[in-house]
Parts: sequence; C-alpha cells; structure tokens
Amino acid sequence: MIRLILLFLLVAGMARAEDRRPSHCIALADAGGLAYLHKASFRDPLEANHVRLSYIAHASFLIQTDDGVSAVTDYTGFIGNTDLIPDVVTMNHAHETHYTDAPDPAIRHVLEGWGQGRGPADHHLDLGSLLVRNVPTDIRRGGDAVEAHGNSIFVFEAAGLCIAHLGHLHHEPTPAQYAALGRMDVVMAAVDGTLTLDLPSMIRVLQKMKARIVIPMHWFQGWTLDAFLEGMSRDYEIVRNGASEITVSLRTLPERPTIHVLRPRFLRDP
Repeated sequence: MIRLILLFLLVAGMARAEDRRPSHCIALADAGGLAYLHKASFRDPLEANHVRLSYIAHASFLIQTDDGVSAVTDYTGFIGNTDLIPDVVTMNHAHETHYTDAPDPAIRHVLEGWGQGRGPADHHLDLGSLLVRNVPTDIRRGGDAVEAHGNSIFVFEAAGLCIAHLGHLHHEPTPAQYAALGRMDVVMAAVDGTLTLDLPSMIRVLQKMKARIVIPMHWFQGWTLDAFLEGMSRDYEIVRNGASEITVSLRTLPERPTIHVLRPRFLRDP
C-alpha cells in the first residue's frame, strides 16, 4: 500500500512538472543576453519585448511587460497614490516590511515566499508574457535559529529576460539553488549588510550570478549603499542618475556589468 502511495505521488509530481512551461533562464544558463535601458514612467506604454522596473520602496519593485501584465515584489499592501492593481504580488515574511496579511482581494495572484510549515513554497505561475517562479532559501534569526524555506528568491521571466529578486536573503545559495535559478540578466539585491546577507557575502553572490544589471535595494543609510558600491566598483560600472525606473530589453548588454542605483518612489497616477 505504501509503495502504491509513493508511486502515485511520484507520477503526480511528474505530471505537474510536465504541465509547466520550461524556464528559459535555466535552459539557457550558459547563453548570453542583451539589454537596453532608458528612463520611463510606469504609465507610459512599453515597446514590444521590453520590461519596465520601477523601484517603489524598501524591497518593492513594479515589474511590467509590454502587454500590460504587472507584478510587485515584497508587497506590503501599499504601493502609492495609484489605482493600479498588479496581476501578481510576491511576498517574504522575514519582517512586516516585506509582506501583508491583508492583500487587496482584487489581486489575482498572491504568492507567499514561505512554506508555512508545509515544506518549501513552490510557485510556477505562467501568465503568458510573464512567468514567475521561486527558489526557496532559509531565514536565519540570530544564533543557531533557522527557519527553513522562510524566504524565496523570485524569478521573473519576460521578453527573454531573466530577472531575480533576492528577497530577504540570509545566506549564500547552495549549488542546487544556483542551478535552480539559472542564468540571470537582472538582479535586485539587498545591500543593508546587517539584516540580510553581509556585504562581502552579497558581493560574492552577485559576482557568481554574473548578471549584467544589478539594482541595489533594502539600504537604509547612504553609507551602506556607498560601501556596497565601493566593493563592486572594480568590476561594475556604476550609474546614479536619480531615476526611479529603467526599461530593459534583450538588445545589447553593457560590455561591463552595470549597477543601476534607482531612487525609491511610491507610484502616483498623473
């Protein structure tokens, strides 16, 4: 009887896997990508095969595809003075500034990055122009306390781009987690250096990911951001033009990997 149950679970798992659209970020982990960037407003129409990233606050970003699909990372319930309802929100629960217990019921897809004691969260949401999946990581709360699978790195695949939001990352990913992430073109990384991963470790993670575009987030004081930029300046171009958003496409990656320092700004309708 036990063997029959195990066989059923295995077959069911394989069926679910076969139903999923494969991740091109994993399939093309060794392939190159291209990107073109410029300033934009989150209400402006997007050209075909472009993705817009707008830094809202703390660890929240608005991600938009060219056909109007939108996602907000580390959603707290407030994104600004706007009537925009994102199609999907992702959350992590290391702190209340990364989730909400009362998301807007109009949001169609609310993806929690933690497993709630039922094993790791497992998301593979296919919205056509946007594929959202997660790679679980642990939360470490001082001493030896570990909350297994308490955080998720969410990956957003759109317009051929592979975009990772590291969430409240507390440890360097394992080889299996790196493999599950695949190739990354854009990475949003916490650079506070204390509440999340320490700066030397975060720098090692980003250097290993080899993304062409890095966007710092989760920084509280200017000196923590400056320390991160100093640690990355040997290998990365630094762009600080005061913008709150960039538009990205698979055209021409910068010859040198680039850090885009975006200024957080709540969304506001015209």
